[in-house]
Amino acid sequence: MSDQTPALDLDLARKVLDAQPFSRLVGARLTEFGAGRAVLELDHRDELRQQNGFLHGGVLSYAADNAITFAAGAELGPAVLTAGFSIQYVRPASDGVLRARAEVVHAGRRQAVVRCDLSTVDEQGAETLCAVAQGTVLSAG
Repeated sequence: MSDQTPALDLDLARKVLDAQPFSRLVGARLTEFGAGRAVLELDHRDELRQQNGFLHGGVLSYAADNAITFAAGAELGPAVLTAGFSIQYVRPASDGVLRARAEVVHAGRRQAVVRCDLSTVDEQGAETLCAVAQGTVLSAG
């Protein structure tokens, strides 16, 4: 990051997330951010479910994409764009909180590769893995 680029912290990252209308629509929130890591969470709501009652795969993809991009932004700076990502669904996401935990596994000057585990978290705090994603994020600065 250059001296003119403001350093990102959790508060600023939350403001960036809140500036995304779709993130507000799904009720996403950042709970951790920094040092090449980001955790994004959202609550299950009926509007986000598919016909069998599970959280829609598109919602999991959204969470993976945004968590991956924020984790990379913590490493590369705030001006980043997702170049692409893949997601593997392990099991349906049922009730509880959806948690997308992303971490940079490799970063260069202009790009980062990020892994993201998506889990549901029950009322006792137990996590159940429901998807794994990996993405490449490019610096746009």
